[in-house]
Amino acid sequence: MKIGILEDEAVWRDRIQACIEKYCKDNNVEYKIVLYKNRNENIENKDLDLLFLDIELDEGENGFEIAERLMNSGSQCRVCFLTSHTELARLGYRFNAFRYIDKKHLEEINEAIDYFLKTKIQDRIVYCRDTAGINIKINLKELLLIETNGRKLRYLMLDGREYFCEGLISETAQSLSRFGFYHIQRSYVVNLKYIEAVNSREVTLCNGIRIVIGRAHGKEFKKAFFQWRMQFDS
Repeated sequence: MKIGILEDEAVWRDRIQACIEKYCKDNNVEYKIVLYKNRNENIENKDLDLLFLDIELDEGENGFEIAERLMNSGSQCRVCFLTSHTELARLGYRFNAFRYIDKKHLEEINEAIDYFLKTKIQDRIVYCRDTAGINIKINLKELLLIETNGRKLRYLMLDGREYFCEGLISETAQSLSRFGFYHIQRSYVVNLKYIEAVNSREVTLCNGIRIVIGRAHGKEFKKAFFQWRMQFDS
């Protein structure tokens, strides 16, 4: 994870950096911190994941203008605004602010990074071997479901693409469970992110596919599903 800090006061820059480093070390998060002192360092070309940005900079510089420039550049970087003046908080959301952090409460940096990492939980690639022995790249955030198909597994993507690969569904379900996938019944693993509706018998996915909930999986599935929604859909 690449994190930027734009703060023109060294004392605050050091404190913010220390908070980020402590969180990442305590949680075994790989990170790189890039420090900036002013708006003239071409931030939009730095490929940042997360930027902690002071709203009030020296010489009349405005953090909102920097955030707007970043947003207009097409960058996927998320911005956490920092300020000592709480009345400015509401303005930050005009610029797609990810978080607003009061400098008097820098412990909120932990929560911001924690939530950011949760939103990125499916931003990863896994590999499976297809029927021809070729390794296939599967982007988890585009994977809708996995189902048994004879002695193979069928990976169905959001756009309708499908891949037939080797593997056991129980082992695959276990390896993907921490990324938001659930072994909903004997033959199916579904991406919790793409469940549109749930009732006592079945789930409906975003493309209209309905899958019956396995009798042995019902209570645990609903618990896992609602926990996922509370954590990631807020």
